[in-house]
Amino acid sequence: MTLVARAPLLSLDDALERLLANASPSLYTEQVPVGDADGRVLAEDVVSALHVPSQDNSAMDGYALRCGDVVQLGTTLPMSQRIAAGANGQALQTGTVARIFTGAPVPPGADAVVMQEDCTALPPSDVAPDVPLVQFNTQPTPGQNIRRAGEDVALGDVVLSRGQRLGPAELGLAASIGMASLAVARRPRVALFSTGDELVIPGTVAPQEMAPGAIYNSNRYFLAALLRRMGCVVTDLGIVPDQREATVQALRDAAQSHDVILTSGGVSVGEEDHIKPAVQALGTLDLWQIAIKPGKPFAYGRIGGAHFVGLPGNPVSSFVTFMVLVRPFLLQLQGMQHVAMKTVAAQADFTWARADKRREFLRVRRNAAGALELFANQGSGVLTSAVWGDGLVDNPPGKTIVPGDTVQFVSFAELLV
Repeated sequence: MTLVARAPLLSLDDALERLLANASPSLYTEQVPVGDADGRVLAEDVVSALHVPSQDNSAMDGYALRCGDVVQLGTTLPMSQRIAAGANGQALQTGTVARIFTGAPVPPGADAVVMQEDCTALPPSDVAPDVPLVQFNTQPTPGQNIRRAGEDVALGDVVLSRGQRLGPAELGLAASIGMASLAVARRPRVALFSTGDELVIPGTVAPQEMAPGAIYNSNRYFLAALLRRMGCVVTDLGIVPDQREATVQALRDAAQSHDVILTSGGVSVGEEDHIKPAVQALGTLDLWQIAIKPGKPFAYGRIGGAHFVGLPGNPVSSFVTFMVLVRPFLLQLQGMQHVAMKTVAAQADFTWARADKRREFLRVRRNAAGALELFANQGSGVLTSAVWGDGLVDNPPGKTIVPGDTVQFVSFAELLV
């Protein structure tokens, strides 16, 4: 019998490059109210139609004046007007000050605002009993405590760029220039299902009544949550039996009305793993098995107009491959410009002596000293490691780690936004 050499596993970088080459952003956009746009991806640049602030205004509660009128410490000047936020003052008379409040427009003629803590309010004099007096206990400088018109945003500035993912700060900035709605990419429609006769949906069978070999389907829940965090509209198709015909039918039906089909389980090479032949019967399979640990059984293909992504069944494998491969793919589908996983250098406070030929993603968390400690059990089925940890060490193939080594850390906080 002639043995056929197995093709080498595809590197993660090559797999991601090929995956993203297929992630052409959708041309469909929609207008949504600014208050509903959190997490969405901008489809058009946002250009300011005004200055922010619209005019010079006070950064403090205090007194607006001409610096030249305060010739020495202790100078006392009469107050000629009072300006609150939202009101317009008059041109400042020479030798007088204006009581002013934070956000109020600086009156013409004033070139500084002195905070009230550096002043002393005095009673009116006998000469002018209706005019309060203010004594200055500091020497002002021109421009002091004045926010200039347009210093935050200038008329015509592109304040938010197409392909930018919107968060709370971005929504506030859009509102600050008067935007009531924003053009965003349509949410990807994703069909999600798991395969495996051993899977049980929580709530349908009590723990004490579980059959031998049965397990609760955890992947369904964290994958649905991850998809929603990535801005997707999720159709949960539940569990598909380990049968070729059932798998083909589920894929065919899902492809009719979804942009992406995401499955977990059934992408290995066992006799009960039906995903690969089912996808090939309906469309094409372009990626199959990646040189990463955990997560080697990863698949990508097309079924009609829908993208197919197959994740491993082991929970941590499914979790990690979603983070490093599916997340950037889904964000680029929505037109996001920068989707690469960000790593930062960190110090290891653990030993990793079992170097693997595949690129590894180790579950870790920062300790009180800021270094990284390792979860003891790095098995691909140990989902507690993802809860205990606050990120991953991206460890190159063949690399061991000893305490004090510099490693590349990927924060879950970065990946989950």
